[in-house]
Amino acid sequence: MLFPYLGMEHQSSVTYGNGFQNGYKGRDLSNTGVGMKFDFIVVHESAHEWWGNNISMKDAADMWIHESFANYAENLFVEYHFTQEEAQDYVIGCRALIGNKEPIIGTYGVNKSGSGDMYYKGGNMLHTMRHMLRDDEAWRKVLRGLNSEFWHKTIGTAEFEAYMSRECGLDFSLVFDQYLRTTKIPEIHYEVSAGKITVWFENVVPGFKAPVDFKINGNDLRHRVSEQHTDIVTGDEKLESFQLDRNYYMSLKKAEKK
Repeated sequence: MLFPYLGMEHQSSVTYGNGFQNGYKGRDLSNTGVGMKFDFIVVHESAHEWWGNNISMKDAADMWIHESFANYAENLFVEYHFTQEEAQDYVIGCRALIGNKEPIIGTYGVNKSGSGDMYYKGGNMLHTMRHMLRDDEAWRKVLRGLNSEFWHKTIGTAEFEAYMSRECGLDFSLVFDQYLRTTKIPEIHYEVSAGKITVWFENVVPGFKAPVDFKINGNDLRHRVSEQHTDIVTGDEKLESFQLDRNYYMSLKKAEKK
């Protein structure tokens, strides 16, 4: 239905007010050009038929279950209809819209949702989790399984988190704590010495660890990073470049010499 406001999800009756334009009111949220390839409202509000209407939150504090997944569905739409690289450009480009002023999860029991970062930060959290898992078949199965497991149910974050970790076979509990319950973005610090790169996490919840993908001199390498200093052995090859895979919503910082 066409309405004078931008749009809203309703079960079986999505309202629409984007003016029959591509993008969000005719502009690209990602500032990459990708957002002008589709009508934001048609894709985002349609996604709510699964994330919000098929699976619904018990408490407004958990509204991220609706909005983070609807945002992430935009990326999946782009990947399916265009290319994977453009989907990555879109979700990464939307990071510029993240404020990180309040946690995504709100206050329980008082009808208070969390930060608007539930859209773009939430979508980037899910995108990061997909790359931590690095198994797209398993990831697809988990996304579909959520809508089967919780079909026509109202649930809370705890149930959601438990399902994701169990079905992915990867403990995401601290990932959820980090991205949903704090405003801190993980920082990977590193030092370079002869034949090795030493890496560790800072600005994270206690115990945070994750498999992370890097490029060393243009070559792909996966390493499990934690708060403990661990070494990536490079041999005698001179280090020309060390990069974090752009799909991880984290930062890479060279440690300052003391």
